[in-house]
Amino acid sequence: MNSEGGPAGRDNDTVRIETFSDGVFAIAITLLVLEIRVPEVEEGHTLAGELLGLWPSYLAYALSFLVIGTMWANHHNRFRYIARSDHVLLFINTLLLMCMAFIPFPTALLAEYVLGSDEERTAAAVLYGGTLAVTAVFFTLLWLYVATNHRLVQRDLDSRLLRSMTRRYVIGVLLYAVAFALAFVSVAGSLALILALALLFVLPEPGEHRLDGRADEDAEAAAPEVQSVEGPGKG
Repeated sequence: MNSEGGPAGRDNDTVRIETFSDGVFAIAITLLVLEIRVPEVEEGHTLAGELLGLWPSYLAYALSFLVIGTMWANHHNRFRYIARSDHVLLFINTLLLMCMAFIPFPTALLAEYVLGSDEERTAAAVLYGGTLAVTAVFFTLLWLYVATNHRLVQRDLDSRLLRSMTRRYVIGVLLYAVAFALAFVSVAGSLALILALALLFVLPEPGEHRLDGRADEDAEAAAPEVQSVEGPGKG
C-alpha cells in the first residue's frame, strides 16, 4: 500500500475512478438481458418456436455483452498502469462511461429491427456501430492522454510497450469507424467486423506478460524488506 492508502504505485483517486467505472460497466452489461422479453405463446404456436424466434435478441445480447466485457477488461488493464489522476482524466472517463451506459439502447434497437425492412435494419445497425465507434474514440482519447510523455502512467513503464498499446488502440478506433461506415452498405459485414474487433481486443498486448512478470518479481523482492520493517513474528 502507498502512503495514501491505495495499491502500491497508485493514489486513491485512480482506485476510486476504477471502482466507479466498474459499477457503470456492471450496470450496462446487466441491462442487456432485460431486453430479452418472455414471449407470449399465441394459439397455434409453441413456446419452443417462440423462443427460437428470439434469436435476434440473443445475437444482439451476446455481441454487446462481449463488446462491453472486452472494454471493461481493457479499461481494468490500463488502469493498472495509471498511477495518478487529474480533472481531464475524470472528464474523459466520464464521457467514456456515458457512451458505455448508452449501449443497451442501440442493442435493443438492433434486436428489434434486424429483421425489419432494409431502411429499419440499416438505421439500427448505423446507430449501433456509431455508438461503439464513439465509445472507442473516448477510450482511445483516455489512453492517449494518460500515456503521452508518461503524463499519468507509471514513470518506469517501458516506452516501447506504451507505443505498442497506443498503436493498437488507434488502429482499433479506425476499424470501429470502418464498421460504422460499413453499416450503411452491409449490416452483416458491420456486425461481423465488430465481433472480430471484440475478439481481437480480448487478446493480451504483446510484451505485457513480461511487464506483469517483472511486477511479480518486484513484489517478491520487496517481501523481505516489508518483513524486516514490521519486525519478526511472534513464535
